[in-house]
Amino acid sequence: MALADQVFGFYIPTVNLIGVGASKEAGNQAKQLGATKALIVTDKMLNQLGVAPKIKQALEEAGVKAVIFDGAEPNPTDKNVADGFEAYKKNGCDAIVSLGGGSSHDCCKGVGLLAANGGNIRDYEGINKSTKPFPPFLAINTTAGTASEMTRFCIITNTTTHVKMAIVDWRVTANVSINDPVLMVGKPPALTAATGMDALTHAVEAYVSTIATPITDACALQAVKLIADYLRPAVALGADLEARDKMAYAEFLAGMAFNNASLGYVHGMAHQLGGFYNLPHGVCNAILLPCVCEFNLIAKASRFADVAVAMGEDISGLAPVDAAAKGIAAIRKLSSAVGIPAGLKVLGVKEGDLTIMAENAMKDACSFTNPRKATLEDVVGMFKAAM
Repeated sequence: MALADQVFGFYIPTVNLIGVGASKEAGNQAKQLGATKALIVTDKMLNQLGVAPKIKQALEEAGVKAVIFDGAEPNPTDKNVADGFEAYKKNGCDAIVSLGGGSSHDCCKGVGLLAANGGNIRDYEGINKSTKPFPPFLAINTTAGTASEMTRFCIITNTTTHVKMAIVDWRVTANVSINDPVLMVGKPPALTAATGMDALTHAVEAYVSTIATPITDACALQAVKLIADYLRPAVALGADLEARDKMAYAEFLAGMAFNNASLGYVHGMAHQLGGFYNLPHGVCNAILLPCVCEFNLIAKASRFADVAVAMGEDISGLAPVDAAAKGIAAIRKLSSAVGIPAGLKVLGVKEGDLTIMAENAMKDACSFTNPRKATLEDVVGMFKAAM
């Protein structure tokens, strides 16, 4: 392909607010979007802890009526989306607000797709399947990991096949994203670790993607550096506001990278683990990442060497392949330090399921931009290496 034929897009919400106290702007932003009655899509825990009611109050003080739907489950399903859409219709809503981590954001995006386009959420699996614009959409983030608050990705589990459907559609991008580290302070160490390693996976996979650009490269490497510096203290002391703030920037930068450069086999494989076993996405990514990196090393040795430098490793005098190996070792070291399980076997993954999961992973949209093409046996082998 001639260089003149290579056209790359860059997708991001129109307005992005990051920093301590940013969530106080939720009502004002929703009002500016023209919302009159919003459905807040969140999970039961955030509702019970009073976070969702506070956002509801902020919206209503700005003149926007609000209803809370707390049916977003971890690894949200097509049923969660259908239930959310029913709540949207029943309450006469004209806007959506997602509150939480990736599960809430993805469920909300599913609701938005149905509100705008109708049908079943399964109709939108793939790339740019919708045809009509979303209702006003505000995304308020509470974890430093998925970056779903600002991406065009939506991952929903098909309850019939137990496969995670990858929906990639520029129309699901929020109008406004909000990252307030204050909302992340109360998250437990295990969740902080899993979401942080999810962000690292986004950055690394985007950096070695076949459609990476200078813009996504800059975002990815800065995200890696911030995660290497601040994930450990964020896990060690959840009230460390500086660490939380820097991790909020890190996950957002990683989101900017993969939202435009896409991902690779780590995510294609992790989606199968989530669909089959309902396992935490960030934990699956963390376990798979070094194994997939080792498979990809021969394709992008110099890029993995850059990852090593971003993670603080000294690669002076090393050949690219040896420097790359230090980068992968640093990923393993960080994963272990923050308490990620050593392998998939302890999570209950069975070797008998690896082949069907590998087949599905190869069809996942995230796998198409992996820097090295794999056979079915290769993908099964990566799963086995992660056991």
